[in-house]
Amino acid sequence: MRVLVAIGGNALLKRGEMLAIANQRRNMADAAAPLAVIAREHEMVLVHGNGPQVGLLALEADAYKDAPAYPLDVLGAESQGMIGFVIEEAMRRFLPDKEIVAVLTQTLVDPGDPAFAAPSKPIGPVYDEETAKALAAERGWSVAPDGKSWRRVVASPAPQRIVELASIRRLVESGCVVICAGGGGIPVRPGPAGAPEGIEAVIDKDLAARLLAVELAADCLVILTDVDGLYENWGKPGQRLLKSIAARDLDPASFASGSMRPKVEAVRGFVEATGRPAFIGSLAEAAALIAGRAGTRIEP
Repeated sequence: MRVLVAIGGNALLKRGEMLAIANQRRNMADAAAPLAVIAREHEMVLVHGNGPQVGLLALEADAYKDAPAYPLDVLGAESQGMIGFVIEEAMRRFLPDKEIVAVLTQTLVDPGDPAFAAPSKPIGPVYDEETAKALAAERGWSVAPDGKSWRRVVASPAPQRIVELASIRRLVESGCVVICAGGGGIPVRPGPAGAPEGIEAVIDKDLAARLLAVELAADCLVILTDVDGLYENWGKPGQRLLKSIAARDLDPASFASGSMRPKVEAVRGFVEATGRPAFIGSLAEAAALIAGRAGTRIEP
């Protein structure tokens, strides 16, 4: 079975945790074990988030005043390399006999996408409201609530095409575990000569995972996060875990923007496009999720 797995930035960094490489390596070492169970039994393609990391890289670039700050597309490429290395490093300990390849991946977007005028993608560390608004005034950021905290938000246009799709497909068909489309992919637009060129944005990794899963004819899409599934009336009295739900009964607008909403859009879109199931649940229960013993299954 071909499984497309998307993991959030929480696989490397817990919410509010210091953005230190030692923390990311420790968290990824824990995440690698359940992912390796899937990779041993199935063809696995792994897409990862980069929100905390790309935000940290932007802060670091901004701190050096002797050169212009690097744009988000370049920082996205930098974060793909860094995170891909950390994931490979951890996964090889559990899969010594598997070929594991991280692919620098570009994702084509529409430069006219209305998302460029309405920043919504959280990146970087979390702040209290006062600090976030002070930083926004100082640095020209857009900021927004993210749970109980605040974060910088940037444009997040819809992914249209994975540039390296053919290469990724060949690697999967040859038996490699492929890490790709990190952070949703490096955002690019069609250049004047037709070749892709970078654009300032961060693409949602769940929506890129949906696109990739459809194009690779994956048998299922699995989105792993820091909660154990989709909940009805989340955060309210009587909240209830949805163990199974039809895609047509999911309304993305009823879920929080910037967190669960793109995950719901991704799984609904995949199921409707392919007639195959999708899953949302916790990283620790990845194998049980596919087996139907945990999390939420989204049915055709």
